[in-house]
Amino acid sequence: MGWRAPVRLAAMAIWLLACVIAFALLAPLPGRNPVPPVFLAGIAFIAGVEITVRGTPPRRAMLLANHVSWIDITALAATARSAFVAHDGLQGHPVLKKLCEMNDTVFIARSRRHTVSQQVDQIRAAIDECDVLTLFPEGTTGNGDGLLPVKSSLLSAIDPAPQGVPVVPVVLHYRDAKDIAWVDDEAGDANFLRILSRRDPVELTVHFLPPLAGGELAGRKAMAAALTERLERGLAIADAKA
Repeated sequence: MGWRAPVRLAAMAIWLLACVIAFALLAPLPGRNPVPPVFLAGIAFIAGVEITVRGTPPRRAMLLANHVSWIDITALAATARSAFVAHDGLQGHPVLKKLCEMNDTVFIARSRRHTVSQQVDQIRAAIDECDVLTLFPEGTTGNGDGLLPVKSSLLSAIDPAPQGVPVVPVVLHYRDAKDIAWVDDEAGDANFLRILSRRDPVELTVHFLPPLAGGELAGRKAMAAALTERLERGLAIADAKA
């Protein structure tokens, strides 16, 4: 593992402690606590992530991004101050659950279709509270060698899209995607330590595309088709430039 991972872990622990204290001090203030996005941005920095932004990060939006790594979360928090939609399986991990809750994460039950109406209410309330919310519509992480099928069922909670809230596709492109991706049978902690052990920086481009519009918003299947086309094109262009 070398020395980099232990040093970075120690730095993250100190950063976490500082941010927990700051979160508690700011908790009585009205509105969203500003600490969690700052914490996640700091985690990205400590992990050696170098972020390049293309396009304009929206101040209020529903972001729909491809998913490669846990780094995606830190990068979107750093660039757009985003909260996130996550599957309810994370609620079984007490520490992760607490950190997610501090960042106003919306937990959804993907396997229970009868909860869709409740999820719609949760997502709209989260956007009102946080302004920017991210959903990963592939439903899992890919290997960085293209886009996994977009699951239109995961878009049910934004069908129809919340009024006055742009639905913005986001392309996350890693220079060394195959070395970063969390796939196959690799344990989450093993992937985390592997990335922290890297000598080279993690080069990531976050490209905010124009919002979906017109017929692209005509139902979840139309959104899924438009999103697939937009993200695949964006990833192909980014690969050509890399």
